[in-house]
Amino acid sequence: MTGITSHVLDTSIGKPAAGIAISLHRKTDRGWSPLGNAVTDDDGRVASLTGDSCEPGHYQITFAVADYFARRDIESFYPVINIEFNVVDAAQHYHVPLLLNPFGFSTYRGS
Repeated sequence: MTGITSHVLDTSIGKPAAGIAISLHRKTDRGWSPLGNAVTDDDGRVASLTGDSCEPGHYQITFAVADYFARRDIESFYPVINIEFNVVDAAQHYHVPLLLNPFGFSTYRGS
């Protein structure tokens, strides 16, 4: 498997975060170029933001979390979370998980 995927877990309730809009951009000499948009499924996952491939480069994945918390009538400190990362080897799979709660978040390179 190659490409860029994600998974969002809401650590405040110990469950996947469904319905979060995610967008992916790649940095170019003209700024950020949009590549894809998706919404997390019932398991908090996005199977692919780039299809089965991506190019080496500098990427930004954006999680629009304010609406997710607003649907649950919870105030969140971070309305949008942007994570920048580098793709070095396009033959590899890049998984960007997000561990989320209303007042903080954590991320790492997953598998």
